[in-house]
Amino acid sequence: MSSVAQIIVQEGSRIWEQRDKRTDGWILADSPLTPIVISLAYLLVVKTLGPKLMENRKPFQLRNILFFYNAFQIAFNGWIFCKTCQLTWFNGYSLVCEPVDYSNNEDALQLVLIGYCFYISKIIDFLDTIFFIMRKKDNQISFLHVLHHSVMPSSVWICFRFIVGGHCCFFVTLNSLVHVVMYFYYLMAAMGPRFQKYLWWKKYVTVFQMVQFVCVGFHSLQLLFVECNFPTAFSLWSVVQALLFLSLFKNFHSKAYAKNANLESNSEYSPSHSEKKLS
Repeated sequence: MSSVAQIIVQEGSRIWEQRDKRTDGWILADSPLTPIVISLAYLLVVKTLGPKLMENRKPFQLRNILFFYNAFQIAFNGWIFCKTCQLTWFNGYSLVCEPVDYSNNEDALQLVLIGYCFYISKIIDFLDTIFFIMRKKDNQISFLHVLHHSVMPSSVWICFRFIVGGHCCFFVTLNSLVHVVMYFYYLMAAMGPRFQKYLWWKKYVTVFQMVQFVCVGFHSLQLLFVECNFPTAFSLWSVVQALLFLSLFKNFHSKAYAKNANLESNSEYSPSHSEKKLS
């Protein structure tokens, strides 16, 4: 083995030893390869297998399935939001500096559970794209949509395995709230054309997403200038990711809503999932 390879292996082992041991053994989260393989499988289905299987088939309607799926997403993300608020915002959480509690006290272990559920939710989100494929809504499967979905499991996995709780709870809280709003929109859209008149606020879902990125970016950026027992590398990565998706979502928003008349004539009651989150 070359010296470069040895350095990489040693550094990787050193970093892995710093993981949160409380998260060892959790299903679909034990190995760093798991979220990568899942995301690669997602890309394979989205870009190749899915379209090929649907090529000579009529689109599925899936109205009832979409109704219950969106209702589940609202309940699941709503629970994550409420539980995180209970353990952090209503329990002395600091916006400036909140180190990770690596102890085994009850609140800290509940945050580990929430972190795991949040990670699993990013895998469940893949179903959005699968349903688009089954309904032959290929116009909604944009580059931003696919990129965002494929990146999130690995990004959240890192947080779960190394820094679950603490400063990261800000993002978990905000992102789960965004998902509650977003899937409520989808739920109304799944009820059919008669509800379209109540969907005038579609573009504000995207705006809410962009506000999320700004808030998360600034929340992470401050740790580069204050003393806090929280990994600087993770804060820097959060800032970079927030800037990246803010730019992509802003570009999408500018193009999608440049002409409201065109949007209304081409829309299908529900916004493209590209309009959602990181996030």
